[in-house]
Amino acid sequence: MTDNGLIVIVMIDGALRSHHMSELQLSEYISSNREKIIDRLSDWIAIPSISCEPGRSGDVRRSAEWCAGQMSEAGLENVHLIETPLHPSVYGDWLHAGPEAPTVVVYGHHDVQPVDPESDWDSPPFEATDREGQLFARGSVDDKGQVLYHLEAVRALLSRDGVLPVNIKFVIEGEEEFGSPNFEDLLITNKELLYCDAVIVSDTGMLSISEPSMCIGMRGLAGFDVHIRSSSTDLHSGVFGGAVLNSSHLAAEIVASLHDSNGRVAIPGFYDSVLELSPEERLAMEALPFHEADFRRAAGGAPLIGETGRSTLERTGSRPTADVVGITSGYSGVGVKTIVPSTANIKITFRLVPNQDPDQIAELFHAWLRPLMPEGVEVEVWEEGRVSPALTPIHHPAVQAASRSIEKVWGKAPYFVREGGSGPEEALGRVLEAPVVFLGVGLPDDNIHAPNERIVLEQFWRGLLAVGELWFDMAQTPGIRKVTQ
Repeated sequence: MTDNGLIVIVMIDGALRSHHMSELQLSEYISSNREKIIDRLSDWIAIPSISCEPGRSGDVRRSAEWCAGQMSEAGLENVHLIETPLHPSVYGDWLHAGPEAPTVVVYGHHDVQPVDPESDWDSPPFEATDREGQLFARGSVDDKGQVLYHLEAVRALLSRDGVLPVNIKFVIEGEEEFGSPNFEDLLITNKELLYCDAVIVSDTGMLSISEPSMCIGMRGLAGFDVHIRSSSTDLHSGVFGGAVLNSSHLAAEIVASLHDSNGRVAIPGFYDSVLELSPEERLAMEALPFHEADFRRAAGGAPLIGETGRSTLERTGSRPTADVVGITSGYSGVGVKTIVPSTANIKITFRLVPNQDPDQIAELFHAWLRPLMPEGVEVEVWEEGRVSPALTPIHHPAVQAASRSIEKVWGKAPYFVREGGSGPEEALGRVLEAPVVFLGVGLPDDNIHAPNERIVLEQFWRGLLAVGELWFDMAQTPGIRKVTQ
């Protein structure tokens, strides 16, 4: 027990134990069902629901159907798939807590990233593998594991009590990993169905196992796929080299022009709408136990660079960025092929911060790119999703309820942070007119989107415990309900 009387969680022989005069709501459920819960997560992980690969659409649907089945088994009602032009989302609810209880939407996603390069995985990417308390597999932490602990909390409380302390609606998306292209339309169409007082998202992380943190904002996203063609075919470099435009050279010039010498995005107007940190947020950021050496280790040893005059934490959470996420041109096989490449491809993503509009950023990008294209060069730009940035006030009652729940489980109050990732959280909050509360347990070195993705099981169990505490806390917290019904 800590000196302030809060609980300390430890792992003993794979079982969760607590030192406190009274146990947390779901500690006994975890102790009695640990293997069954991991088996369920492993079964879901085994479905390769890679949403951006056209050949995997059947797998994404199977994942949605598996999720729907588990919702029904857990005790949720009105379970069904919500169809979109591409991949389905999953809905289920339990609405018997009464009109005075808050209504909560739980958001997550069941689709996953590609696994390339598969050769870098130490175990099969869709076969959950436990190594020293870490479960390795694609989707283990992003986001099937974090969705599952919400479902398990429902299962636990309904089997124990027959009731939940709040009204709950689940909406689990199938297109998050490639920009949620249909999700805002889904929200608008189903706004009445999804009416709520707060949205809970568990698709984020914490600073470390010992330093809990709570996300209050996520960056937005705008992605572009630029295709360049300078001639109808590749050309012999001995005959044409030095006399005709080389698409590889042009692509390199465009990439080099994307930033200035101070690491700032060089697109005119890019920073015009950026919302700076409030004094309170800046103080909270300065208080974080952040160590650049640890961050660099988690980044595989990559050198730290970025916008001059901004700290690493600012660069990753509160400042907008532009990244070339792919560039291809010419011959990349063994040896050298003496050609002047006729085509090049550049994939660019922009991470956006509060007040930046993805539509406006798209207009600025097109206006910047157009003059860089020499006469006679064909260029085609495909847009790959737009997501607006999200920010929730620290002092909202629902945020404070989540903070107290984390404190009960981790034994210390969480730090408040902004995260650099992107998702549909802004649309959730705006369309549903409700605060978005983040309760994620991922860690910086979980290899999200990379080979050997993992979830630390101690974090998973703590997430499950925190969800149970959160729902009871929210049921008794004034000011969460929007109106008296």
